[in-house]
Amino acid sequence: MAPRPLPRILSSGSAQLARSREIARSAADSATDVLHPLITVSRGLRKLAATARAKWAATPKERRGPTLFLVAACVLVVALMPYGPLLALVALMGAAAWKGREKPVVKTGPDEAETARLKGLYEALVPYFSVPEDPAPLFAHGGDWSAAFGDHAFDEDGRLTRLRISYPPYFTDGEAASRARIEQLLHAKSGRGREYLFDWDEEGNRLVMHVLPALPTTISAQRFVTAPGETVLGFTDADAVQRTVPVVSADGSEDAPAVVWRTGPRSTEPHLLAVGQPGSGTTSLLRSLALQALEHGDVLIVEGAGTGEYACLVGRDGVLGVESELSGALESLEWAAHETERRLISANRARQAGQPAPADTRRPLWILLDRPGVLGHLAAAQGRPDPQELLQVPLRHGRAAQVTVVVAEQFDTADALHERVRAHTRARVALGPASPEQIAAVLGTAPHTTPTPQVPPGRGYARLGAGPVLRLQVPATPDPYDDATGDADRQAVLDLLPERRAAATVALEKVPEAAAEPTPGPLPRHAPVPAEG
Repeated sequence: MAPRPLPRILSSGSAQLARSREIARSAADSATDVLHPLITVSRGLRKLAATARAKWAATPKERRGPTLFLVAACVLVVALMPYGPLLALVALMGAAAWKGREKPVVKTGPDEAETARLKGLYEALVPYFSVPEDPAPLFAHGGDWSAAFGDHAFDEDGRLTRLRISYPPYFTDGEAASRARIEQLLHAKSGRGREYLFDWDEEGNRLVMHVLPALPTTISAQRFVTAPGETVLGFTDADAVQRTVPVVSADGSEDAPAVVWRTGPRSTEPHLLAVGQPGSGTTSLLRSLALQALEHGDVLIVEGAGTGEYACLVGRDGVLGVESELSGALESLEWAAHETERRLISANRARQAGQPAPADTRRPLWILLDRPGVLGHLAAAQGRPDPQELLQVPLRHGRAAQVTVVVAEQFDTADALHERVRAHTRARVALGPASPEQIAAVLGTAPHTTPTPQVPPGRGYARLGAGPVLRLQVPATPDPYDDATGDADRQAVLDLLPERRAAATVALEKVPEAAAEPTPGPLPRHAPVPAEG
């Protein structure tokens, strides 16, 4: 049977559609030719309006009144002249036609300098992404770089800001050393002094590199909108976290992406370790944590360096003590260990009796140690126990007892940290300029970005438990008693300080040995001993 012919409407549809497209294209070209003068004048008017708007924005406020008066006088003179409005309109149309005679140039590809940079980067990657056994190598000397590179972008200086690289499947992208070599090469060839993010797609054999913008340093200490048990360590990239916090910065109010650290009984990272270089901002981090903790709890501070960085907190409500001497530090930490045990026993007894835990066991207690390695060195010289040994009970049982321990140390003395401190501080922060190896030693893994040699104070990385490594900028919390502190930052810290309490003399009472419940040892000298029930 012979095949039946298609209906006429189906057989001639494609031809009619093609003729319709040609007619529409011809009509559009004719309209463009007819309306070309109008399009040119409209483009010129837009440019003139943009120029006038920029001139007005650049005019100082005190000169805007005289400028308006001069413009109004000129308009009045032109309106009163014979044929003045007509001549002004002709002049305006002529200026607009002259201004809009050139179309804006749309850049569709890299220029010669950018192409040379891409070729050089391609040639540098050839030894790493090619093997002699490959019959059709993607990377070869003198090869086509456009087949391996895509989605490239440059800044005003002609340096790469984004690049997508396709590499062969046999590249060992699962090995950290291989990835580190490629990242180091791209960092060196694309321009040093900037921070790059490398996103490896092992499944698709692609690597995306782009330059990260600098984190804002205009956010100072303030009351952050958080729930009880939540503390803001700092701020990070918008696409790195799902939580934003309303803040007030030097640029105005905004919602900033925050690194929120959760403490308390339900926290998986109840204690924190911060390591940094001198002047990197570890003390500012502890000062920021203390100001946030005082809103709902009590704070005990042990300063090993003895520089008086926490003098603004001495004698404040909620501050149990600020110790900088070895004897005071040992007494305070011994009291903290006994207080942790007392809280555990009191909560356990209340739980067995079917009653809620006492209020004094639910109030958070923060123990902040700054530079404990210095005190450990002094203790070893005097034959006394290391203060870090007294942290065993708060570190091990602090989560159940609402006790949080924060330790800050420097990179050059990080070896003095005890193993129990390293084991129980699962929340980590590394601040200041450091090598990827130093950061990996603190956080447990290397960051996906390239650290820069020059960073502002409070800039670093944070990692909560087994989570990802996040860039971090600690809110500016300087010492308000330091002469080098700016007035705005000083006032921001002073506004957060609690009221000073009246001076009180601490009387120590000896508890009989037959008492079933252990009582905490002597409190720091700045706080009264609470009455036992």
